[in-house]
Amino acid sequence: MLDMELETPQGLRVTVPTQLLYRAQDPLSVEFLFHDIRLGPVPWTFARELLTRGLLTPSGDGDVRVWPTGTGAEALLHLGLSSPHGSAHLTTALKAVERWLCRTYQLVPSDREVEALDLETRLTRFLEEGA
Repeated sequence: MLDMELETPQGLRVTVPTQLLYRAQDPLSVEFLFHDIRLGPVPWTFARELLTRGLLTPSGDGDVRVWPTGTGAEALLHLGLSSPHGSAHLTTALKAVERWLCRTYQLVPSDREVEALDLETRLTRFLEEGA
């Protein structure tokens, strides 16, 4: 569990407990599961590569943007999310996300992602949902 800080439109900062999830069966994606007292868990899934690039330089457009600020122990990772229901700007310690992300690459290195894709299960699920 990781605490992220949400900046409200009024400039208030609210701590949002966040679970970072990675599944080897879906090696190209990461999921941030935000725990909201009123709404329950709110998942955001996006490309692991986007998060990786966002640790170093502003990355993404559209509904997910990721960018770093600061240096050393004070470095922050910013996550900009937007949907038809609104937008959110969250921050957290960059190093914490970087450590977690490194563990995902130990589990499934980038050059092995395609091999780790569970295409048969995905195709079966897709075909069953379409029936």
